[in-house]
Amino acid sequence: MANKRPRALDLFCGAGGAGMGLHRAGFDVIGVDIKPQPRYPFAFIQGDALKPPVRLSDFDLVWASPPCQAHSSIAKQNRKRRPDTYHHPDLVADTRALISSARTWVIENVIGAPLVSPVMLCGSMFGLDVKRHRIFEAPFLIPTGQCVHRNHAPKYRSLDKRRAFAPARFVGVHGHLNYAGEKQIRQRAMGIDWMNDYELTQSIPPDYSEHVGRYALMALNH
Repeated sequence: MANKRPRALDLFCGAGGAGMGLHRAGFDVIGVDIKPQPRYPFAFIQGDALKPPVRLSDFDLVWASPPCQAHSSIAKQNRKRRPDTYHHPDLVADTRALISSARTWVIENVIGAPLVSPVMLCGSMFGLDVKRHRIFEAPFLIPTGQCVHRNHAPKYRSLDKRRAFAPARFVGVHGHLNYAGEKQIRQRAMGIDWMNDYELTQSIPPDYSEHVGRYALMALNH
């Protein structure tokens, strides 16, 4: 009889970038998000992630990616320009209070979020052509590496040449690219083939959560 796979709960799951990595690491995954997620690739429950309609004790790992808008550099710039317009809740503390009793857990967010002793991962650490820095808080060791992404890329007028350099220049920013093939370029750079363009801007590459998930499994086994 095959061994039963450990279970992971993916809170604030979005379209499933983190969930896919956890699946590849060896978990059966259930996602929870307050918005419908028709392209989420695993079992999905629509609901409030801070009041999940499941028992955390039923899961080996609880992963949480609370909204990052309160801490993103773009949001901070917007608040300076229009302080009365941009108000985003900081859900990190509430998330930590919710999941800290789980068997093991991970909180993921952008640089600048108030995570405790986080580690940072970048796409270049996994051979991806994407500059998207994310930080992770967990009660277990997560090895990290050094960014090796290109700091600059030539600005070509030719579409074919621009495609070659587009991921380093554009992927990792919010908003849309401005030429044909943009979604396919972003999908390849992220290692994701099921999301639309907006979902890609909100996601993390599955390689990040696969890496973290493998070390979560090691911690669980010990």
